[in-house]
Amino acid sequence: MENHARGSSERRNDDTKKFSVVASVQSHLSAPALLIARLDVQAAPPQEDNKEVSQLLEDVKVQAADLQRDSDELEPFTRSDLSWQSHAEELEQIKERINTIGKTLTRLQNLRSSASPWQREAIDRILQVARKLTSNTTAAIEHQNKEPMKTHEPQYQQYLKSNAEVAANLAALVKDFVEYGKTRTTLEAYERKLEVPR
Repeated sequence: MENHARGSSERRNDDTKKFSVVASVQSHLSAPALLIARLDVQAAPPQEDNKEVSQLLEDVKVQAADLQRDSDELEPFTRSDLSWQSHAEELEQIKERINTIGKTLTRLQNLRSSASPWQREAIDRILQVARKLTSNTTAAIEHQNKEPMKTHEPQYQQYLKSNAEVAANLAALVKDFVEYGKTRTTLEAYERKLEVPR
């Protein structure tokens, strides 16, 4: 019985782990790491938008745009004569961008239970894309660590191309959700002003 209780407690602790980011830098590039908790199904969420969630989504929008720019700049490096050190520096910059986004997403996850339904959907979908981006960036970093001189290899080129595409998808997704939230807020203000029944 005690073992069952301990096992239950450990599972609960695992479930509460949030999106975490590894930001330590050593002599080799270190990969960003995401640990996404299982999202518990809860009772009906609040209908009103959480202002802090809206602000954090705005923050992610800016961070994702910066990440997209850096990813777009790195992708053509594979067709140039730039040194492997230049690749490593740019990958480090991208990793730091992902770590920054990760910290913001951790805060969003912590606020998820107090978010409105559309905000919850935004958080969940952004996390899915962030996982893919982190996995791809990790693969590129691992390739760079193992074979730093082989920056023209097709596999490495594919990692960077995929990274640029996923970063663009993330930036577009966050931007669309932020615009949706603003439009929804404006529409609700007009509904209240005109006393339009819902």
